[in-house]
Amino acid sequence: MSVKKFVVGCFDDEKTLFPAVKNTRKAGYKIHDVYTPFPIHGLDHAMGLRDTSLHTAGFIYGMTGTTTALTFMSWVFTKDWPLNIGGKPNLPLPAFIPIVFELTVLCAAVGMVLTFCYLCQLAPFVRKDHFHLRATDDLFVMPIEVTEKTNIEEVKAFFKSAGAVEIFEKDAETGWWLGRYDKTRKAFEKEEIVTA
Repeated sequence: MSVKKFVVGCFDDEKTLFPAVKNTRKAGYKIHDVYTPFPIHGLDHAMGLRDTSLHTAGFIYGMTGTTTALTFMSWVFTKDWPLNIGGKPNLPLPAFIPIVFELTVLCAAVGMVLTFCYLCQLAPFVRKDHFHLRATDDLFVMPIEVTEKTNIEEVKAFFKSAGAVEIFEKDAETGWWLGRYDKTRKAFEKEEIVTA
């Protein structure tokens, strides 16, 4: 995985975080993500994130289940093992409705859960770098990715003027990797903490 440099600003209030996110985007800095201890309504729009496509994936998975059920039952009852049951037709579509419905729901539900876990990179023993351990407790953490054009001191001054209570630099892996959190931390995870 690639290790990148970030300047991390920590905020102690949701009301301070919102203007900071908007001003960060206006200033042209690249926000890596915003970590909050609880969901904040409207933060995704403030960060400029697009709406999720999970519902489209659910529709595709559901149609896959419907097609699979209809195709399999049609093949079984007309080609593979046709039976004359009380003179009924070999392709009784109304009798297929319960099984088609169940397989549609099953494929949509399981597919959406697996897609959600993949998109959020959730799995046993999969690690992602936490920029601050208090992000799940009481701090709102916003890391800004440092590029060739980024002046680190300007970013720190920007965070200070935006109301950050802690500002520090951190080298972190941007993706996910297999590992456990109870093992020793890596050498590049040193933090230089500057309080505002």
